[in-house]
Amino acid sequence: MDSGLLIQAPSNERAFDESQVPLYYSRKTNDILQKYGPGPRVHFHVGLFEKDARLNTTVSQAVLKRRISASQEAILSHAARSWGVPSGEPLHLLDIGCGVGGGSLYWAQEYGATVTGLTVAPEHLPVIRDFARQAGVADRVTPRHADIHELGDQRLYDAAYANESSGYMDRERLFQVVARALKPGGWFGIQEHFICRPEWTGFIDGYYKTRLGTLTEYITAAEAAGFELEQDEDVTDRVTEFWVQSMAWNTAELDRVEATGIPSAWSRDRLRESTIAHGKLFRIWRDHAMETRLLFFRLAGS
Repeated sequence: MDSGLLIQAPSNERAFDESQVPLYYSRKTNDILQKYGPGPRVHFHVGLFEKDARLNTTVSQAVLKRRISASQEAILSHAARSWGVPSGEPLHLLDIGCGVGGGSLYWAQEYGATVTGLTVAPEHLPVIRDFARQAGVADRVTPRHADIHELGDQRLYDAAYANESSGYMDRERLFQVVARALKPGGWFGIQEHFICRPEWTGFIDGYYKTRLGTLTEYITAAEAAGFELEQDEDVTDRVTEFWVQSMAWNTAELDRVEATGIPSAWSRDRLRESTIAHGKLFRIWRDHAMETRLLFFRLAGS
């Protein structure tokens, strides 16, 4: 889940320690690069598989990594096609919670967009710049260490995008700030997870240091800021396999470390913890206790 900065949860909601999010993503940078790299397009979000996919996991770790990376690219491509994003037309895009820049580079390379990427972790800035140079889009990708809630840009962007980052943000303020930053008629695309069975919320929020919400919460906040929901696609059944493949990579990495003694960016305890957690996440997604959705909003004025 890529990250953007956030503010304190409203007083009627559970306590949310915003100070932990930058630290969480700073510490995870090396883990992300090892598992999802080498780049230049490195993502930290779920990926899209064929519906009811049951892929063999007794394959090499390299195969698992390729599957994971391909699925992460596939969900970006699927969203862009579903949303009808035109290729080659001038597009200034705000990538909110860009992580190590995988999505920013995708939009720049595949759609010719000029991208401003916001990240919570200052350590990500040189990584993104280096990846952008490798990808040949250094002139079109500008990473910024910034808090989306305090962004002062007005009417600068044609579009905004948040891939599994809005769960770290105050939704009302997020939509308000994005509405000011977009040109009239601009669009806001979101990939996010939504609560369906609240008893699992504590586990997921604690594991990812996030604060997930409901679809109704998003739609209400969007409408209050002047957005209309044009598309809402439930892709839960097509991302569930991601947890299986990710869990298999974790166990393969643990086997590699124990067999060779060659260290990993991941500690053995962290690999074991992540593997156990991914088993729970698979069950949660399989049973639709959480749902992953692609939302496409349009700002009034088109």
